[in-house]
Amino acid sequence: MNLFSGRIPWEHTLPVIPSYPQPEGDLHCDCLIVGAGMSGAMMAYRLAESGAHTVVIEKRKVAGGSSQANTGLLQVANDKSLTACINTFGKDKGVLFYRLCQSSIKGILELQDKLNINPYITARPSLLYASTAEDVKLLRQEHENLVAHGFDSEFWEESDIAGRYSFSKPGGLYSRGDAEANPFRMVHALLDKAHASGVRIYEHTEARRLEYGDAGVVCHTEHGRIYARKVVFSMGYETQEMKKDRGAELVNTYAIMTRPLRIEPKWHERSLIWETARPYLYLRMTHDGRIIAGGKDETLTDPQRREVRVLSQSKRLLEEVEALFPELQGIVEAEYAWGAVFGTTRDGLPFIGPHPDYPNCYFIEGYGGNGTVYSMIAAELLADTLTGMNRPELELFSLTRPAKPSPQTV
Repeated sequence: MNLFSGRIPWEHTLPVIPSYPQPEGDLHCDCLIVGAGMSGAMMAYRLAESGAHTVVIEKRKVAGGSSQANTGLLQVANDKSLTACINTFGKDKGVLFYRLCQSSIKGILELQDKLNINPYITARPSLLYASTAEDVKLLRQEHENLVAHGFDSEFWEESDIAGRYSFSKPGGLYSRGDAEANPFRMVHALLDKAHASGVRIYEHTEARRLEYGDAGVVCHTEHGRIYARKVVFSMGYETQEMKKDRGAELVNTYAIMTRPLRIEPKWHERSLIWETARPYLYLRMTHDGRIIAGGKDETLTDPQRREVRVLSQSKRLLEEVEALFPELQGIVEAEYAWGAVFGTTRDGLPFIGPHPDYPNCYFIEGYGGNGTVYSMIAAELLADTLTGMNRPELELFSLTRPAKPSPQTV
């Protein structure tokens, strides 16, 4: 699958990119991780901490798939609001999901001082603004639910937003406890640390055929066989080529990164910014004073069509930036622009866990706008599961759950 088009910035932010060999001959391990993007890297890092004998294979280069298109926003709030989660799954499950996201971000923030390659993980607040006046009522309800269940949230009136930003919106929610990161450096930092702890990592090594047995899985590559007691598939959106999930949907999404700004815009605490409209616009600033803006999601098309759309969609994103921050009009320029495959689920939750058709295997499908956070959740839950600990939270993310759950009475 051709996962992205256009010009992506991240490789340019890591002057010396670690590389890994191809395997020679057969290998044996406790756990084989297929895919070395964000979810595979987090899984490898967590298994290295547990002492499991782990092998990671990647058919491209490390971080060469969907992780290259990641824009690095990490939030407790999701594409699906807490209110919507409670209405869909019930209060206990809805709140559990948000608490898992909250715990995940805390864990990600703690990584900053543990890794040898700086991933530029930085704590940031978030502003979720009402795209229209009609959305203000929904934001007030969301604020009440967040506060009632112990999550950080402030409701801001139009004057509160206008006093802190260059733009005015009918209302918004301001929350703390979120973060941003350089996703490319983060993947390499996690795998670099895991490799130093004994995890074997191989690039340009594709899982071509797998044999599933009661005692484990045999993975055939062009370089030999890998005998694993357990396998974790962390292949991102390409998982849909292996097995089609009824509740998964793939779309095209777009993003830009500007050149370093000449002036500092009126942007309160360099917060992450997003909106209630769907598909939504989102923005953040980088550590070196650039703006990343993304969104403009649309129906999945062939890669050639997406390549053409990058130009027009990037122009629209830059116009959105200038509309929010008029002081940047005429002086802000997109240095990088890209389009990519992006996955969502119909019920708003990622897929994490085993599947009955694949014995001794687990899947990480962190689909949705919070994919990096979901990867951390998955790594924690699956690493514990593989070391014999029961994690009932996995039921929430079951790969065999109904594609359209029935609304809950709360």
